[in-house]
Amino acid sequence: QVQLVESGGGLVQAGGSLRLSCAASGRTFSNYFMGWFRQAPGKEREFVARITWSGGSTVYADSVKGRFTISRENAKNTVYLQMNSLKSEDTAVYYCAARRIGTSEYDDWGQGTQVTVIS
Repeated sequence: QVQLVESGGGLVQAGGSLRLSCAASGRTFSNYFMGWFRQAPGKEREFVARITWSGGSTVYADSVKGRFTISRENAKNTVYLQMNSLKSEDTAVYYCAARRIGTSEYDDWGQGTQVTVIS
């Protein structure tokens, strides 16, 4: 059974930093994209960033480029999202997800972790 467990959310002042973690288990993820998404109150879920588990290739949403960094630690089966220069508009529930390379849908999702940025 695939499990994605996020952690690291919390309350932070604008301009501060947080690092989110996503611990993955239940399968081999070498042929997967690992993504971070977020959903703010009253808004649709949006893509934040993704990384390939094997090669580390990354893609970012324009809204977070230069501020957020996605990375993975293969030995720990963990994906990270380092968030710097946080803004109030980054406030959301952040979700980790997995998508097999060659498919269009993220099939596995974590439960989410709340990030609240206060100005």
